[in-house]
Amino acid sequence: MADEHRIYIVDDDDAVRDSLAALLESKSYRVRSFAGARAFLDEAAALPLGCLIVDVRMPEMDGLELQRRLAERQLAFPMIVITGHADVPIAVRAMKAGAVDFIEKPFAAEAILASVETALARIAQAGPDAAAAAAAAAKLALLSQREREVLEGLLGGLPNKSIAYDLSISPRTVEIHRARVMDKMGARSLSELIRIALAAGVQPRSRL
Repeated sequence: MADEHRIYIVDDDDAVRDSLAALLESKSYRVRSFAGARAFLDEAAALPLGCLIVDVRMPEMDGLELQRRLAERQLAFPMIVITGHADVPIAVRAMKAGAVDFIEKPFAAEAILASVETALARIAQAGPDAAAAAAAAAKLALLSQREREVLEGLLGGLPNKSIAYDLSISPRTVEIHRARVMDKMGARSLSELIRIALAAGVQPRSRL
């Protein structure tokens, strides 16, 4: 159902955000708006997967940079780019990088709704395995570099003392990082943590 689908609007123009939100909410989509790309990126890892509607030109971070940063973090939000006439070459670059569509301003409601359906279909077609991988990758993105290293050690079957030795930290510090990893990854047991980490593509760290 439409109310199960998430739509994220990222645009520095208040009027555009408000009009898009009103249109999409009238079709029972669950909509959340962001005034800039950085604001969305800061929360992206914790957000349910959904369609992302992004203005290509924004201060501080533009739509292409947001697309690149999301790809680096393996956060697979299907993206629709909103563009002015002069921005079409930039929008084409976004399409080549995987964006679902680009829509020129001023845009018709029918065009936005059709593109949203296409983007949401891409999520559905990816299947449950891809959705699980995307959710796992989103959780993985919440980890610090040190927490990621501890996780890799755990996947390699290393005890806390061995991980501590390899990382030149104390076993107590490993325990603290391990607890944080479990919390951020939403794992209630080591076996669940391993399942989530493997789904995200984490490689075990082994002893040299």
